[in-house]
Amino acid sequence: MDLEMLNTSKNDLAELVVRFNQALNAGDVDEMMRLMTSDCVFENTYPPPDGERFAGQAAVCAFWEEFFRGSSQARLEIEELFTSGDRCVMRWRYQWVDAAGQAGHIRGVDLYRFRDGLIAEKLSYVKG
Repeated sequence: MDLEMLNTSKNDLAELVVRFNQALNAGDVDEMMRLMTSDCVFENTYPPPDGERFAGQAAVCAFWEEFFRGSSQARLEIEELFTSGDRCVMRWRYQWVDAAGQAGHIRGVDLYRFRDGLIAEKLSYVKG
């Protein structure tokens, strides 16, 4: 989804999230990490019920590098995105193709918090 579709061209925080997800879809961990604070936090959807928490650039970066080694055809589509203050909510659809060639998808929500023009926190939740 591009910025015109989101109608957020003047919303820097929404643009930041879109840029982050473009980097995610490109598998560009370096760009993803440039968009996050040095003390960033990421909470994964797995394992249930709470997911795993990663804190700091090194831990978050290591998670994404490992993730892309096993999910080279992953794609996250933004379904809805809105901001309020230093927060953002993004509803998404995540699609993949597994090692056997089977396609799958899940839907979920990310809650973002920003500081100093960067992503400080990305908390991910999934349906199911």
